[in-house]
Amino acid sequence: MVNVKRIMLDVLKPHQPNGLEFTSAIAEQSPGARVKLTVIEVDEQTETVVIIIEGKDLRYNEITEAISNMGGTVHSIDEVEVESGLE
Repeated sequence: MVNVKRIMLDVLKPHQPNGLEFTSAIAEQSPGARVKLTVIEVDEQTETVVIIIEGKDLRYNEITEAISNMGGTVHSIDEVEVESGLE
């Protein structure tokens, strides 16, 4: 079994919801996770952000679904860290 520990995503999001609401909704998908959002570029209607999510067992599909539900789009996975569990 492999656990995802860290994901860095390049995301395009609308101005609303704001960064706090956006990261809180992502964090709800992975209890105990830490979520950091950095704004890279601001346009008239959108923001390009880098989101770093760290936790014990992150669920990528649930995270991307939360982003999509808030009007965001994942452009790329820029960094990922996984850990192989001992069985």
